[in-house]
Amino acid sequence: MEYDLHTVVQMKKPHPCGTNEWEIVRMGMDIKLKCLGCGHIVMLPRREFERKLKKILSAD
Repeated sequence: MEYDLHTVVQMKKPHPCGTNEWEIVRMGMDIKLKCLGCGHIVMLPRREFERKLKKILSAD
């Protein structure tokens, strides 16, 4: 799958705020994601991120 900084992705499980759309704000060994519903930021290891990723929505 192709994704880069500022790509909007959809995860398999929704965030507690109700949305499952996230923006990638940092990449490396870990991926930092920002929830587009409430602005919460989480960091996931790349392997875990790729497992939880459902689809890529837009590559800005």
